[in-house]
Amino acid sequence: MKMRLRGLGINADQIDDAKEKLKAYMIKYGHGLNSVVDEDDDGIRPLPAKKAWIDTTASYPVYDDLPRDDDEPEMATTISPNNLISFTSKVEQFMGMGGYVILKNIMSGGGWAKPARTKHGYPMGTQPGPCLALRINKKPPLFNAGLPFVLLASDIRHSSPSNLEMDLSASSSASERVSRRAAIISRHLGEAPGYGSPPLVLTPCISYSPPESSEKVSFDTRELRLLLDGHDVEARDWLFRLMEESSLFCPRRRGGNRVFVVPDYNQSMEQQREMTMRRIQFLLERGVFDGWLTGSGVDLEMRKLAMNECLGLYDHSLIVKLGVHFFLWGPAIQFFGTKRHHDKFLRESENFLIKGCFAMTELGHGSNVRGIETIATFDKNTQEFIINSPCESAQKYWIGGAAKHATHTIIFSQLHINGTSQGVHAFIGQIRDANGNIMPNIRIADCGHKIGLNGVDNGRIWFDNFRVPRENLLNSVADVLPDGQYVSAIKDPDQRFAAFLAPLTSGRVNIAVNAVYISKMALAIAVRYGLTRRAFSLSSNEPEILLLDYPSHQRRLLPLIAKACAMSIAAYNLKKIYVKRSPDTSKILHIYSSAYKATFTWQNMKTLQECREACGGQGLKTENRIGISIGEFDVQSTFEGDNNVLMQQVSKALLSEYLSAQKKKQPFKGLGLEHINSPCPVIPANLTSSALRSLEFQNDVFCLRERDLLNRYASEVYQYQQQGKSRETAVLLSYQLAEDLARAFTERTILQQLVEEVKSATGPLKDVLELLRSMYALICIEEDASFLRYGHLSLSNAAAVRKEVMKLCSNVRPHALALVSSFGIPDSFLSPIAFDWIEANSWTSSNSL
Repeated sequence: MKMRLRGLGINADQIDDAKEKLKAYMIKYGHGLNSVVDEDDDGIRPLPAKKAWIDTTASYPVYDDLPRDDDEPEMATTISPNNLISFTSKVEQFMGMGGYVILKNIMSGGGWAKPARTKHGYPMGTQPGPCLALRINKKPPLFNAGLPFVLLASDIRHSSPSNLEMDLSASSSASERVSRRAAIISRHLGEAPGYGSPPLVLTPCISYSPPESSEKVSFDTRELRLLLDGHDVEARDWLFRLMEESSLFCPRRRGGNRVFVVPDYNQSMEQQREMTMRRIQFLLERGVFDGWLTGSGVDLEMRKLAMNECLGLYDHSLIVKLGVHFFLWGPAIQFFGTKRHHDKFLRESENFLIKGCFAMTELGHGSNVRGIETIATFDKNTQEFIINSPCESAQKYWIGGAAKHATHTIIFSQLHINGTSQGVHAFIGQIRDANGNIMPNIRIADCGHKIGLNGVDNGRIWFDNFRVPRENLLNSVADVLPDGQYVSAIKDPDQRFAAFLAPLTSGRVNIAVNAVYISKMALAIAVRYGLTRRAFSLSSNEPEILLLDYPSHQRRLLPLIAKACAMSIAAYNLKKIYVKRSPDTSKILHIYSSAYKATFTWQNMKTLQECREACGGQGLKTENRIGISIGEFDVQSTFEGDNNVLMQQVSKALLSEYLSAQKKKQPFKGLGLEHINSPCPVIPANLTSSALRSLEFQNDVFCLRERDLLNRYASEVYQYQQQGKSRETAVLLSYQLAEDLARAFTERTILQQLVEEVKSATGPLKDVLELLRSMYALICIEEDASFLRYGHLSLSNAAAVRKEVMKLCSNVRPHALALVSSFGIPDSFLSPIAFDWIEANSWTSSNSL
């Protein structure tokens, strides 16, 4: 019902008390009103109150305003289920004549209690159910519109409150004030209308049922998790628990007793940055980073990579901040520096007494590191290098950590000795003192707010005759002696420059593997939601259909699961190459890290967008993680190498291998190119379903595509050179074939690594992996137009592939929940819509935010 509380002839001292009593009663017991407003000279102010529930199965005594003596009042009529609607109509009619209703507790013991009358109104109260009395009265002269209300025929939710009397009376000396208030209010609102409605026929509400109650598991999810993670499962789970148990990681209770950990994106940019540093300090104190810069060994490095993946699952800003420090600054000192640098900087860097950053990118140069404009010259008299930003485009840009927290940086500069440029070299420079003050001859500015990663303090740096000691040149590749002589064991400038880019490899490896982890998180959320959310039904008497039971929804998500699983296995192999790196494997590591970084990050963005849309409007909520991750991870396609540039570098490396084999007339060896040594496979014109799913076909068609594109690419570059163009120009003009080739190489490599894992599997898991292998292969074929463009597949085979993908979606659908459960992501690192999304969005949960 609705009620308007107007000036009831009470004085100013009493009205606030009366309002508070009424408000408190409504909030505590939920009786009588669903809307309460106070109207006075100042206008209308809402008072919150709960909805009234009238028991349609009980009877209520109703009283009129006939003259009564001091005896008990007579019962004029009784509300019952049979006459509730007709009574409501009578009440509305009465209201139209200016009547009003007072709720009054008139039951006392075994008899009727006398209503306590006042000069200007009746007390208001209530009766413990089921006997809630309604007294209908004629409009007193001082009331302009009275107290209208409407009875609602609804289900009962009746508590048993104790009696409450609220004295709304006032002395006659207040009559003039009340009349004036009533006149003002009447001009605002006029006569308050009455309302009536027939009983509502309610249908049952949607209820949540966890997918585990209906979805079956046909294989050991722990076994698949070990295959996908590859290593350090226990260490991952330990770190997950560490974050779950700390308030610094913003645990939030949603949907009953479930707790989720996710950064608070309502914080300002400055607050997010400070929280990032506080979380790093928390992890540091608990030994997470022990040995990250001072230790060695394959096992330690693998554990380090696993820890980084888990931290990235929580917050991208956190691992970017750590990545700059531990995977750029630290490795630069380890690999470019010598013992003098290791002893001075590594231990204090591991303990974060020194906070490092990596000043390579400039406003005018990003991917083209060789073209940077910062200059370093040697002053033999002071034994110092003098570093300058000669122009605005030479300012260091997007330097993570520089804006606020970093104390030191690696400065990449063009080294000039006696007027001769020796190319790009790296120097250690201190940019802040122990108190956080910027050092002399340095200017630092903030890059400002970004579409994501606002927990990272990206900055810009200018150097104005900034001096660093000669010993601060990282000299494992080249050195400057005290007399100013430049020396290097690597005579070839190109090879020397390539050596200076080595630290970027660790960054690319981390970005690649983390992108796959984020894809798995989004898929786990979207699939779980699709297994509980329903929409539409085929007929009126059937239940609505689960989203993931729609073939179109399966087509959106299940091929992405196959790709995520395949890329997880490839990422593990990339990490094994990285931790066992040597000068002999540097080229292979560069090619694989470039190819995987570009491919995995592009696929991550595609997966995030598809999962966001598959979750509908819920995908837009920050707490559901997918939507916010799009902005957070978009930068992955740009930093540590633009993806398009990296893929062209992959093709150039393959072209070099091709030309070398042709020139030496030797078979191909390495990078999986040995298949080119065999006869060219022939693909039949009309393939059956079983043939499309066969390993032989999938391997043949992937190898055929790569072989043909490599030949076409080499031929086109050669043709441009025959026209008088330089090789560099010819490569640039052949970029379309270069992109197709790099994709073919990457997808063939991933497929072959997946095949090796399938071979070693047994039992039910092997059957599921066979489905994923076919799904991965066929979806890659369907998505790449080059199979048709260059005639690798016939039109009929291309059409058959598309149909087979749909069949595979139907085959994979029963395993969807088990597959995403195998990702090993704790429930708290998913989101509310991955579980009881109804309870998570309930009034109670919403008010707990």
